[in-house]
Amino acid sequence: MQHNDRHKRDWRSRLRDVVWPRMGIRRYVTYLQKRVLRLTASPHAIGAGVASGAAVSVFPLIGLHFFLGFVLAFFTRGNMLAAAIGTAWGNPLTFPLFFSLSYQFGAAILRRLFPDDPTAVLRAADTEALSGGLLSLDLGAILPLFQTMMIGALPVAVFTWLFFYFIVRALVSGFQTARRIRLERRRAQMSPARASQR
Repeated sequence: MQHNDRHKRDWRSRLRDVVWPRMGIRRYVTYLQKRVLRLTASPHAIGAGVASGAAVSVFPLIGLHFFLGFVLAFFTRGNMLAAAIGTAWGNPLTFPLFFSLSYQFGAAILRRLFPDDPTAVLRAADTEALSGGLLSLDLGAILPLFQTMMIGALPVAVFTWLFFYFIVRALVSGFQTARRIRLERRRAQMSPARASQR
């Protein structure tokens, strides 16, 4: 009985940590930032990896983000661990925003592509269907919403990839340069000390 209670508590605490990290959002973001900066790879590899993980997180494909992040990181020559960290951009707090943006962009694209198709325009314009349709068990209601969101997620993903790539690459490049300078100074200070010991 005690074992079952502990198991339930562990499951609940793990779920709570996914939604709201125990260390707090700010400390969690700082932790992820330090993990990214301390990776041993080129600024491009780290930037492309984080960008790949973040970009795939905007798609309504929950459960596949790690795999898709690794695939995109492979093609962009990104770091796999950085891609895994980048997928943290997609979480229960940000998914509603991503899904809403993807749906709106998808609706706008469908209106442009099929101006004479009333069913496409009606489907795209039905913004109230987003929340109700996703919770529906009717495949006929879910599929059009899913298609609209997948189409709209493409431009959002491209923007997300570029945004994260350039910011992370610049941060990593600056961090690695500063660390290299510190190490060179330390070596320079240690060299005279060793010479005097001889």
